[in-house]
Amino acid sequence: MLNIHFSSDDLGRVRLATAPDPSWEMLLSLHALGGSPDHIVFGPWRATALNPLDPSISLLRRLAPPRGYSPDFLTPGVGTGLESAVDAVMSVGRARLRAELALLPARRHADPWMRGLALGEPETMRRLGGAMRRYHQRVLARPWPRIRAVIDGERALRARDLLDGGVERLLGNIHPLARWEPPVLRVDYPVRQDLFLNGRGLLLIPSYFCWRRPITLRDGELDPVLVYPANRGLQLLTEDRGTPQLTALARLLGRTRAAVLEEIASSNGTTGGELARRLGISAASASEHAATMRDANLIISRRVTNTVWHTLSPLGRALLEGRRPDDEPHAPGRARTGTRSA
Repeated sequence: MLNIHFSSDDLGRVRLATAPDPSWEMLLSLHALGGSPDHIVFGPWRATALNPLDPSISLLRRLAPPRGYSPDFLTPGVGTGLESAVDAVMSVGRARLRAELALLPARRHADPWMRGLALGEPETMRRLGGAMRRYHQRVLARPWPRIRAVIDGERALRARDLLDGGVERLLGNIHPLARWEPPVLRVDYPVRQDLFLNGRGLLLIPSYFCWRRPITLRDGELDPVLVYPANRGLQLLTEDRGTPQLTALARLLGRTRAAVLEEIASSNGTTGGELARRLGISAASASEHAATMRDANLIISRRVTNTVWHTLSPLGRALLEGRRPDDEPHAPGRARTGTRSA
């Protein structure tokens, strides 16, 4: 049983993540890759995911066994950006690396790469960061708009709970295995764990790849989070809906601009430099394409210090998803062709 203990201050500091967390989706999708090929949701995706022998997958799976503990440092909870998550992981201190890796099965400690990781060797840490980037690019980038759509639908439902019944209704409806018994949120859990918030509040993170029950970090001294299953409608990632739209988009916008729009969507926000690197175009070309789409209200650009970040506008997302701007995005739980409903 997981018992999360709230004070009155904590109830006022409950937050809902604004977007899928790339580090949690990475970790939990690695768990899914090790699961059954017949899984009702992950089975079809698993069959089309990258070969598990790919170096980026095999490296990360050493840290993420299908069952049991995975190191807390893999999910730093620093926001919604992949690069910020990678930077946070690569900055973890040696003492924490050593302590968390020691909790993995003993047979993994004989792995030379794992020993280098426990020592915080710079080259080993760079390999870990590179594996995280490649995994997202090769395994998660393509289905990311669908993952985002599921999370957006879940956020809308929880926002309704908050408006109609306050934070206590939000906590009470978070998952069937979670019960709000003031001032404690009790979650059916494979181990006994007590998490005392002590005024820090709680970040709720809806996740596509979270399955069965909500989960949290092992270390109660870290920023408190509760990651919980968001895919209540059992939506699949393998539904072949995007290809016709993207083909039409390429005819409408041009192949490069369509690729830029898809890249901004899959990365959940990116910079011009990242666009240039990922698409293999010049920085000047990336900037020109971004400016054209910004003028057409397809993307939103914001300057943060010396960097300009690009994200999809509602119009851009509707165009990419092949719907009219005034149509509601598909909500979890509503049946449609190619998906299964509970």
